[in-house]
Amino acid sequence: MKRTFSFWPGRTTALLASATSLVAATYGLVRLAFGLFLPDVQRDLDLDAATAGVVSSGASLAYVAGAVAGFFLAAGRPRTLVVAAGLTAAGGAAGMASSASVAVFAVAAVVGSTGAGLASPALVSIVRRTVAEPAVARSQAIVNAGTGPGLVGAGVLALVLLPDWRLAWAVVAVVTIAAATAVLVLDPGASAGGAVPSPAPAAVAERAADVQAGARGDRAGVPAVPGAGAAPPAGASRSWLGRHAGLVIAAFLLGAGSAGVWNYGRALLVDAGAGDTVSVGAWIALGLGGAAVIATAPLLGRRGPRTAWLLTTTGVALGTGVLATAPGSTVAALAACALFGWGYTAATGALIAGTTAIDPERAPSGTSLLFVVLVLGQAAGVVVVGAIVGPAGYLAALVVAAGVALAGAAVPWGRAAQGGGRAAGRRLAACTPAP
Repeated sequence: MKRTFSFWPGRTTALLASATSLVAATYGLVRLAFGLFLPDVQRDLDLDAATAGVVSSGASLAYVAGAVAGFFLAAGRPRTLVVAAGLTAAGGAAGMASSASVAVFAVAAVVGSTGAGLASPALVSIVRRTVAEPAVARSQAIVNAGTGPGLVGAGVLALVLLPDWRLAWAVVAVVTIAAATAVLVLDPGASAGGAVPSPAPAAVAERAADVQAGARGDRAGVPAVPGAGAAPPAGASRSWLGRHAGLVIAAFLLGAGSAGVWNYGRALLVDAGAGDTVSVGAWIALGLGGAAVIATAPLLGRRGPRTAWLLTTTGVALGTGVLATAPGSTVAALAACALFGWGYTAATGALIAGTTAIDPERAPSGTSLLFVVLVLGQAAGVVVVGAIVGPAGYLAALVVAAGVALAGAAVPWGRAAQGGGRAAGRRLAACTPAP
């Protein structure tokens, strides 16, 4: 059931802008900005690297919990999820801004990360039920591309406000609430009490056909994030799980290997003597690298999911390694962060293409599985990297992280995931926010 925007011209555009802003806030400004503000938080709250790793690990687990909740609730209660996403993300940011102790800061950081997991499936559901079918794929891509601009926005905010990280988090809280409120006001489901009809069997069949259609039209049948509002297809058998074994291991290793830069990249630069302009500029480069995926997605898609995975995860490893070994070079640091941002974001698209090649009809479930494993890998990786920083330093910790990411690139996927799925991969890589 689609509802048209009949109240005033441009409402569709306004909704998409608000939804994109909510993704930017919950992902780029709250969940992923932890590492950006970490050096200043460490200085003021006496937060050591190992404890920071535990906090970030807890935040990753909270994201998973939010994504799982979204998987089950997005089809029928997207507005409830938007409210929950706004409250948790903004509440977490406000809690971090006002925290006077490590304990309070830790709880707030964990709660705030839940918002990203709740927001994405809700927004996919809202866009799909309101935007005319030929424009659904393009609209989803616009909304889900908010992570990159969010990272850039966080960097700009840091340049203006740091070392006052408390004010920065307070501004983030206000922006998040404003974005969530705008989505709720502009969502046409408000006029119908927010209820979303359960998809009819024909609609479910149409969604599966969308996946198989690939590049034949403008539809994107695979949800862009875990729990994207589609009911999980029945029959995800032991055989199906077995065919995903290689992808599951690879996704976990990518998550673990990427945890170094996401959480300690700026801290490494600050420790190496970089000023705020360079260290924050590197963070902005992360966001710009992620946004560049939109331009490179067609080229990667033509090479198939396995080759795309090899190229992108190698980019993650190389970016991490260069940042670890040459933090004193501004050019090298900026280039390494841009490469890392591109590689990480594009690699998530390769995972979706891989599960689509295995079983197009169960691609939504495969996407959810792989993204949850990816974030669990981050939760484990950040604890290990944080534990290495204390006795061995940032360089050694990030070199280990680079090695883990490179190991993820080498994991065999199995024949079912290596070929096929190229059309879907080409379309999906640009539509996937980094979890």
